[in-house]
Amino acid sequence: MTQLAQLEQQLDGERRLLVAFSGGLDSTVLLHQLTLLRPRLDLQLRAIHIHHGLSPHADRWAQHCRAVCAAWQVTLETVNIQVDGRESGIEGAAREGRYRAFRQHLQRGEALVTAQHLDDQCETLLLALKRGSGPAGLAAMPASLALGDSRLLRPLLQCRREALESWAQQHQLRWVEDESNQDTRYDRNFLRQEIVPRLNARWPHFSAAAARSASLCGEQEQLLDELLAESLSMLTQPDGALRIDGFTALSAVRRTALLRRWIAACGGNMPSRDAVQRIWQEVICAREDAAPRLRLGEFEVRRYRQALYWLPLRPSVRDAILLWADLQQPLLLPHGLGTLRLAETGSEMRAPRADERVSVRFQAQGSFAIVGRGGHRPLKKLWQECGVPPWRRESTPLIFYNDTLIAALNTFVCREGSVAPGHGLRIVWQQPSYGELK
Repeated sequence: MTQLAQLEQQLDGERRLLVAFSGGLDSTVLLHQLTLLRPRLDLQLRAIHIHHGLSPHADRWAQHCRAVCAAWQVTLETVNIQVDGRESGIEGAAREGRYRAFRQHLQRGEALVTAQHLDDQCETLLLALKRGSGPAGLAAMPASLALGDSRLLRPLLQCRREALESWAQQHQLRWVEDESNQDTRYDRNFLRQEIVPRLNARWPHFSAAAARSASLCGEQEQLLDELLAESLSMLTQPDGALRIDGFTALSAVRRTALLRRWIAACGGNMPSRDAVQRIWQEVICAREDAAPRLRLGEFEVRRYRQALYWLPLRPSVRDAILLWADLQQPLLLPHGLGTLRLAETGSEMRAPRADERVSVRFQAQGSFAIVGRGGHRPLKKLWQECGVPPWRRESTPLIFYNDTLIAALNTFVCREGSVAPGHGLRIVWQQPSYGELK
């Protein structure tokens, strides 16, 4: 099978493609091959170049990519990102930044296409072995996987680097060389420059065998996904939280597998064995009256009413006060908490009088009487009675008219805000999905 025929097969029917284009050998060959397939397959191609700013040559690389794309009549988008390697290292931070940018710039109906090849797959497997990864990590890079509402395709995973070099020479392609690829202080470069060539020299099919092992690990993980899918679905609440009331009866191996798949479903990275063990000991097994929480990177796991929640870390909005001068215009909440707008659904309350100024706050002092219940209760007690988790209590928008609390959106309306059904205004709180905000 020719390289173009193999590439067409790997596209799996996708016709709108966003190509990750660094300007290096691999992505240059991929983009060139796609342009050759474009007329016959009616492909809609765009390219994206990530400018990390880590090399003094980065501007020249971006200029090269613009020139190549102009010559091949491919629309190019150049995105500048900041890389902070203090927490996960330069390699990890750069990769996270790239894929964040890819997700942000993918258009509806597009698939992201990247140029990793067979030798990259071998390196990824060896890195996973170095980390002591299980089958999920050893599965390395799948040829296709979901990326939000889109797909990520790696159509060159069956190609050796030497085949890509041969194509580039045959078609007289030009590409850039990243000088950092020669720096063996980076783990992947060390494997690429010093280890994998020796392995392939001793065993010529080593990279292919490693890729086959990764594929077999991936099949085992897929089988586990299928076998555990029903159990995970039964344990997952409508709000995305994981019920743990029956966890003590499960084997440690089954608990770990379920926790890993739940975190993946929430959009989290695969946790280490130590992280899973800490979730079990410090969160699930914490005393009943505790409010345990465990930070994992930019997220935390918290327990509430025998369920686990996967939560993004966000700055406090406790002291924020937002004036909502024109109720006809949506109000954007800070730190990705969502948007408020008038609608035909949502919390119904009386309209403000002419002398009342509307504001949104996130804390209130005192006791309040709410519609449908008698007497006054402290706000903390109301939160508890309404089943609002602790982290929601300081991020739920509170509607104030002047200094009077009128409503806690999606939770209750105070008597001061009561109105005959159908005679008030309704405010809906449009929140991010579970994977973005809990």
